[in-house]
Amino acid sequence: MNWRASCLLACWLPLAAHAVDVDPVPSVMWTFYHKQMLGDAPFVFDERVKLLAPPFAEDARQVPLEIDARAFKGEVVRILAWAELNPLPKIVDFEPLTDVLPWLSIRIRVEQATPLRAAVLTRDGLWHVGSTLIDAAGGGCTAPSVVRTQPGWEERIGEVLGGRYPRGEFSRVRVQVAHPMDNGMVSGIPEFFINQAELRDQNDQLLARLELFPAVSENPNLAFDIEGAGQTRLVLRDNSGNQFDAAIP
Repeated sequence: MNWRASCLLACWLPLAAHAVDVDPVPSVMWTFYHKQMLGDAPFVFDERVKLLAPPFAEDARQVPLEIDARAFKGEVVRILAWAELNPLPKIVDFEPLTDVLPWLSIRIRVEQATPLRAAVLTRDGLWHVGSTLIDAAGGGCTAPSVVRTQPGWEERIGEVLGGRYPRGEFSRVRVQVAHPMDNGMVSGIPEFFINQAELRDQNDQLLARLELFPAVSENPNLAFDIEGAGQTRLVLRDNSGNQFDAAIP
């Protein structure tokens, strides 16, 4: 074996140790979503992209989902997540930039049992796909909003509750945002949801960018891992043009 072949083999082995040839959660929809979400770009199913969700959604309107791509720290360009059998499958498009680790916690709606996917684009142009299955009784996307039944909900839109929690070398920032996140699937109620979010530091430097979609639960819960100290700002916009700005000490 010549030196070039040896070099290629050495580069391939770390990837091969974590990649699998077949879909770990077999789905008839994978080919469609590979084209729809990833544009038929090169990919591997990769166990280093971890999706944590309960095996059964007790409340299909509020399903916790954790996306962990910290195995690729420093190499992540973008993270896409979707629920394949949701009527509105897209969940989030996440770009961790300066000082933000490739980890995200979010709550979502699921309409039925479905594969969940997170695709992580690394700097070499390869998508690494993590997968899991979740079972559900159904109806999470078509159920009426709970927020809209609460008196005075309009006055609380955009309120942000949260804080920063030290975790050794980084801090975990957790927030909850008051918003109905209407997905347009309830009769007579049009789409009205937060569709953009930015994390900024105390000097207004952009730390991370997110695009959110109607699969995100009402009163969104978000969590990020941030390296370094100092105040963090969360800037949010919804599809009606409202902008909200909150400081997180």
